[in-house]
Amino acid sequence: MITWSLLNYCLVLKRIIDILAVRGFTMRTCDLILKKRDGQSLNADEIDFLITGYLKGVIPDYQVAAFLMAIYFRGMSDQEIYALTRVIAESGENVSLEGIPGIKIDKHSTGGVGDTTTLVLTPLVAAAGVPVAKLSGRGLGHTGGTIDKLESIEGFKTGFSKIDFVEKAKKVGLIVAAQSPDLVPADQKLYALRDVTVTVESIPLIAASIMGKKLAIGNDALVLDVKTGAGAFMKEQKQAFNLARVMTAIGQKAGRATVAVISRMDQPLGKAIGNSLEIKEAILTLKGQGPRDLEELCLLLGGWMLYLGGKTIDPGEGKKDLARLIKNGAAINKFRDMVENQGGNKSIVDNLALLPAARLRVALKSEQKGYISSLDAQKVGSAAVMLGAGRRIKSDPIDPATGIILEKKIGDYVQVGETLAVIHASDATFRDVDHLVTGLIKSAYHYSNKTVPAPPLISGWVDRKGNSIYF
Repeated sequence: MITWSLLNYCLVLKRIIDILAVRGFTMRTCDLILKKRDGQSLNADEIDFLITGYLKGVIPDYQVAAFLMAIYFRGMSDQEIYALTRVIAESGENVSLEGIPGIKIDKHSTGGVGDTTTLVLTPLVAAAGVPVAKLSGRGLGHTGGTIDKLESIEGFKTGFSKIDFVEKAKKVGLIVAAQSPDLVPADQKLYALRDVTVTVESIPLIAASIMGKKLAIGNDALVLDVKTGAGAFMKEQKQAFNLARVMTAIGQKAGRATVAVISRMDQPLGKAIGNSLEIKEAILTLKGQGPRDLEELCLLLGGWMLYLGGKTIDPGEGKKDLARLIKNGAAINKFRDMVENQGGNKSIVDNLALLPAARLRVALKSEQKGYISSLDAQKVGSAAVMLGAGRRIKSDPIDPATGIILEKKIGDYVQVGETLAVIHASDATFRDVDHLVTGLIKSAYHYSNKTVPAPPLISGWVDRKGNSIYF
């Protein structure tokens, strides 16, 4: 009887402590901000208190802004980053993929210009028998969004309930859909605050944001494509490897087999920048007729996905298998299946003229001769945004037909009067931005009198054990 009374007393006491904690009596927000400002580590409960309180409206913007700034300057330990990631992942709905047979693989890119990899890579891997259930985002700034690109296909649907998401993935082994507002609401709220407090460029915050979204989806493994270079978020290779290491560690700790490939974004990937233009390029690549750099990156990333999916003994063998699927038509057939499964017009695969097309096409001519020595991806991406292919703010509309086709890239020789790029635009928009767009693209190109080798596509990778392999 005494034992039960003592137990009941302890349970009641614990409940009182829990209630007090929720109401902020055992932790004070300003104390936690001070702790982080002074370079100390927060424990998982303290991080949970801050983020959950902010999400519920108990902790105001200005205090969380101070917390984010403290992280920006002081950083976070691996334990803190993991705790933040878990809070973000568990802040909203989670999607279980248990109903889909096999090892489910996800892929994430940190973003770039002309980054058409998801459109090529996901059907390619699914054609090899590895199920891919992927949530993607919309474009903002100079980088494009996969969802915007797919929605340039007539009838293509990207919004689904959790049940429909799983069922459609199960049907053809592939789905690429938009992120639900109910998924990781803490990340959505934090990102908006990071944007206006200039704390976006923080590796702990970037890693927790990306991996929080990934952990909320029940995939078994993840391949990360971490971009580095002028057109990427991580301008320096050292930064990119550091981010890759942190994210790989989070994935492994969460029980998800995770590797990261560090790829170059010194110039745009492929030739197309713009929504329907990139759909066309993806279709051509899946038919074996696309740009070599885009195909090569997709084969490399896909090789890792097949390896983690248990289909091959190593990534190199996976690359060979995927190359065969392009040649025998299985890859483009899987893309056709995905389009039909998500309500789109599958006829576009055999008739590219069915995709949105710009009425105005302007060839931009070179004013000097020589080898292209550099091509600033960010400038080209910004020019595409001005044409309506991207957004400067979230509410901006997208014109799916507009964009840029690059006819010359690094290492190519060009004569005076030769076409550098072709601008695809609407008449009205181009009249307003003509000089800005053409000037920006021309300034992105630099020349050399000497032969210039094509830049390397890959800088290296971080394996499942956190080992960095540099090329």
